[in-house]
Amino acid sequence: MRFQDKIAVITAVASGIGRASADIMASEGAIIIGIDNDKTRLDRAVAQIKAAGGRAEGRIVDALNGALVDAAVADIAGTHGRIDILLNAVGGSTIIAKPAAIVEELTLGDWQRLIQFNLDGTFNFCHAVTPIMKRQGSGKIVNISSIAGRGLSPSSSTAYAAAKGGIIAFTRKLAYELGPSGINVNAIAPSLTLSERLQPRWQQQSPDDQAAAIAQVPLRRIAEPADQARVICFLASSDADFVTGLTIDVTGGN
Repeated sequence: MRFQDKIAVITAVASGIGRASADIMASEGAIIIGIDNDKTRLDRAVAQIKAAGGRAEGRIVDALNGALVDAAVADIAGTHGRIDILLNAVGGSTIIAKPAAIVEELTLGDWQRLIQFNLDGTFNFCHAVTPIMKRQGSGKIVNISSIAGRGLSPSSSTAYAAAKGGIIAFTRKLAYELGPSGINVNAIAPSLTLSERLQPRWQQQSPDDQAAAIAQVPLRRIAEPADQARVICFLASSDADFVTGLTIDVTGGN
């Protein structure tokens, strides 16, 4: 059991990659502290994790509000005595009307929303947990970038690419800062992943377009959240004790 009794704080836990990661960690002994801003979905996720035999509790927190994040993290640490794992899963491209907008179609408002949504929550939670993990002398932080952050996604905007490229740079620099304190900081860069949020867009595509997208992937399928979660769980486990500052592309070979 890689995560026996580990305290794992997971943002955006109610669905997608965050939820898939929570399911794996809980099944391997972690105590999941799930963070989300939707009470109904959060309560359902926590109940389902418990029904499967895991341990979980939920906290309603807006990851973009630094004061609320600081208060929640302090309370978690006070209640449980430590925080062993932080997974920052808040992010995405679909908060603007046209996620694949080319640069002249983007407004400054679109740019600012995507930068804030994809960077601020990750910063806020890293900022809040760092003093706790430093006192412990250990901790695992995993961030979620995107293959768009490598500039390799034709279906993403420049704003999203910039935001996710920022996650890669932030992860690398934070790993350098926190390594002497025994804290590992890594990230994954997924390709298209069929989370609940993206499934509708995928289903709206024609069979020919779906087939063309699949044909571009060497492994000949589109990722599911569990594909990303398994790599996250590796990075969050002791198996990755000598891995830090790395962003792993989880793309099926693209």
